[in-house]
Amino acid sequence: MQSAESAPAPSPTQPAPPAQAGDALHIELRAAEAQAAAIVRQAEEAAEQAADARRDLDEEVRAVTAEVRQLRADLERREARIAEREQRLDDEARRVDKLASEIDQVRRQLEERRAELDQLDARGKVELERIAGLTADQARAELVTAIEQQAKREAAVIVREIEGEARKEGQHRARKIVTLAIQRIASEQTSESVVSVLHLPADEMKGRIIGREGRNIRAFETVTGVNLIIDDTPEAVLLSCFDPVRREVGRLTLERLVADGRIHPQRIEEAYEQSRLTIQELCVRAGEDALIDLAITDMHPELTQLLGQLRYRTSYGQNVLKHLVESAHIAAMMASELGLDPALMKRGTVLHDIGKALTHEVQGSHALIGAEIARRYGENDDVVHAIEAHHNEVEVRTVEAVLTQAADAISGGRPGARRESLEAYVKRLERLEQIAQAQPGVEKVYAMQAGREIRVMVKPGAVDDIGAQVIARDVARQVQDELTYPGQIRVTVIRESRATEFAR
Repeated sequence: MQSAESAPAPSPTQPAPPAQAGDALHIELRAAEAQAAAIVRQAEEAAEQAADARRDLDEEVRAVTAEVRQLRADLERREARIAEREQRLDDEARRVDKLASEIDQVRRQLEERRAELDQLDARGKVELERIAGLTADQARAELVTAIEQQAKREAAVIVREIEGEARKEGQHRARKIVTLAIQRIASEQTSESVVSVLHLPADEMKGRIIGREGRNIRAFETVTGVNLIIDDTPEAVLLSCFDPVRREVGRLTLERLVADGRIHPQRIEEAYEQSRLTIQELCVRAGEDALIDLAITDMHPELTQLLGQLRYRTSYGQNVLKHLVESAHIAAMMASELGLDPALMKRGTVLHDIGKALTHEVQGSHALIGAEIARRYGENDDVVHAIEAHHNEVEVRTVEAVLTQAADAISGGRPGARRESLEAYVKRLERLEQIAQAQPGVEKVYAMQAGREIRVMVKPGAVDDIGAQVIARDVARQVQDELTYPGQIRVTVIRESRATEFAR
């Protein structure tokens, strides 16, 4: 071993010994065998992979083949459905063409029929006009009239429904305000006339009043402007004058003369001057008392004096000053309920008839005269407008003016407040009956309850229920527009149908 290890390595140019050459060949052979075995293993693995790939490929080919078959079957079915649809579309197209031809034929027939109907219509119109004795325009006018009447009846129904709803909403509060104002006011219900009565201590005083050959009574009537009526009434004489202030001055003058006992023309003049000054003072005091009652302290003195003169004036028997005070209280109550200024309402309402103090001196309506007086003495524009608009001679623009009208109507319309002359009363009743009698289909008319209600009897064959409602509304509107009256007037339309048979 040592000799072998120590032996020098053979030179590369020298040939190897035989033993060493055999070992190298064995080594190379083993290496070649190992390499060949590795190559065989790799070949086997490649063959296995190729077999797996071939199997996968075969499966994919089979799947693709099946999918292609399915797609081909679907395509064949779709082509069959498309062919079927095309067949149906062809059938529908042929049917539509057939229907179009039928429609054209029907249209031609309709046009021919329309032409025939137009000819028949023309001939029928001519024949209808000949039979009815009316032209087309006349028939159209009658048709329009009938439609108008029908529309009017329908409108009456609608208006009645709307008014019913409006009344439910508005009447409750309005009735409450007015009722509270009326209940809270307490006023006298006596009416005044144009005649004053003066009681005498004895009947022989009548002779002294007349004087020698009527000298004293003529002087009295000349100075005072009051008619003195001396008749058989025991211990009393009558003073008559349409001017209440003048009548009161005459009454006070005669009362002074009777109390003094000296009656002659000179004494009559002295007593008249004293009485006139006394009445002027009483007028101023009456105006001041009225303003104190209303808690008004800043009224102009001239307005206060004019207001006091109304103490001796009446309107339909109602004392004007009391009417103004009562109206002012009512207006203030309603203003408080509505959230307005009560002081302004009192001021405007108490002055709304101030023009009546000068109506015999100034030409024009007392409303316009009173507004001019109030404007002259520096009253508020709302107060002036309430005065001039309380009889609708000027268009109402403010709530205060409306409340002034309402308070005036309440004070004048309450029972016992006013009276009217017999002539005016009869004329009003006649006009009420004329208005109702002028309506179509009316048979009888009765004015009842002193003109507070109208009963209208209509013919049942000429007027239906809706027509009766229309007549009631038309009569009420015409009465409201034409007549002046206190309170309200009820219009009642009665339509009665009776059927009578006899059993034998």
